[in-house]
Amino acid sequence: MKSKATAETPATKQLREAKVAFQNHFYEYQEHGGTRVSSEALGVPEHAVVKTLIMEDEDANPLVVLMHGDRQVSTKALARQAGRKRIETCKPEVANRHSGFLVGGTSPFGTRKRMPIFMEASILELPEIYINGGRRGYLVSMAPSEIVRVLAPTLVNAALVD
Repeated sequence: MKSKATAETPATKQLREAKVAFQNHFYEYQEHGGTRVSSEALGVPEHAVVKTLIMEDEDANPLVVLMHGDRQVSTKALARQAGRKRIETCKPEVANRHSGFLVGGTSPFGTRKRMPIFMEASILELPEIYINGGRRGYLVSMAPSEIVRVLAPTLVNAALVD
């Protein structure tokens, strides 16, 4: 078994192939802890932790949404900007099937299926982001511009402030 420091995931494989400079960050995963737990464990602002959400449109077509950890997604605003009638969060087992990752370990990199990616535009204003590296308890940090370079997401303004 590989150590945490050398563990390769489909996400890190894609990052290495794209020559993305990233750092590994491990923390103790907690079921339903979300970005609050990871941000506290790593001592970084929750706003800089980017969550990867798998959602579906009205025809059950999957899509990826990247959002600040301390924000919720306005599915109405997202649907409007994505040209869809309706967008909703997938059930965990459906999200797992689309992405190839367990919920809590979902990364936008190295997904099983190619899906459209929508990213909250203000993520690009951050100097560094922390995003899931493809398994629970594992984030990678990088410049947010790398997401644009590697994944070419559609930028949206769909954040709700809690």
